[in-house]
Amino acid sequence: MTHADIWNAIEFFAKNEGLTCSGLARKSHLDPTTFNKSKRLTSVGKERWPSMYSIHKMLNATNKKIDDFVKFLPEYTGNQKD
Repeated sequence: MTHADIWNAIEFFAKNEGLTCSGLARKSHLDPTTFNKSKRLTSVGKERWPSMYSIHKMLNATNKKIDDFVKFLPEYTGNQKD
């Protein structure tokens, strides 16, 4: 599982809920920029991973379980990179 895999899963999860990443963050009572692409790297290019707190809030806001989220990861979708 990579940094990109997690962020892509969040994007797919949001889309599956009929939301943008910003809309998902707002629905989760998080800062609207929490899941934005601009937040995925620091100013020096270091990967910034989403917090478990943000994932927890996202799942609670959509009445989903962690199993519903991990289904969007390549290990489950079969979209793994070689």
